[in-house]
Amino acid sequence: MTAESVETRAERKERTRRAILDAALDLTEDGTLSTLSLRQVAKQVGIVPTAFYRHFASVDEVGLALVDESFASLRALLREVRQGPVDGAAQIVDRSIDTLVAHVHRHRAHFRFIARERAAGPLAVRMAIRHEIELCERELATDLALLPGTAAWSSDDLRVLSGLIVTSMVSTAEALLGAEGRPEAEQQVVRTARTQLRMLLIGALNWHSRT
Repeated sequence: MTAESVETRAERKERTRRAILDAALDLTEDGTLSTLSLRQVAKQVGIVPTAFYRHFASVDEVGLALVDESFASLRALLREVRQGPVDGAAQIVDRSIDTLVAHVHRHRAHFRFIARERAAGPLAVRMAIRHEIELCERELATDLALLPGTAAWSSDDLRVLSGLIVTSMVSTAEALLGAEGRPEAEQQVVRTARTQLRMLLIGALNWHSRT
């Protein structure tokens, strides 16, 4: 067995895994993972049901992989925005919104999946989405503590503000999906999101934690 044949097998396995994930995204466009069977996924991919188990233990596990895909790159991009050079809260807001909009455009199917599954998906997938959102909130709270004016804030207040911001971002992503194909509606979503986040940040920076 040559190194080339091993690599080819690995590449083939990854292509099948990718096909399973894409099939799950496609098949849940009008439903959720709760109603999806592995036989449907296998048929869509063109593999026998037993071959599915070489890649995932269950349909729920496919959902968990999609959740991880959906959030990992977005969290990394937003982290770069917050850690890059910025001049005031308004610039942080603008760059964060621009990043979110671009990411929703590139990964629209993933965001539609998250919007559906966080409300009606299997429990394990809903919990995974909640966990990812909480990770976003914790990372943001850590970065907010570095902003001028927050040095005396309590950790609870930092988490409250980060939660408000992340909730706004999630709502914005879902509103962008609802505005698909309507440029004027999308522009209004972006304008509203900028205003909301600027109000949150600028107002919050005048907040004083209770001692």
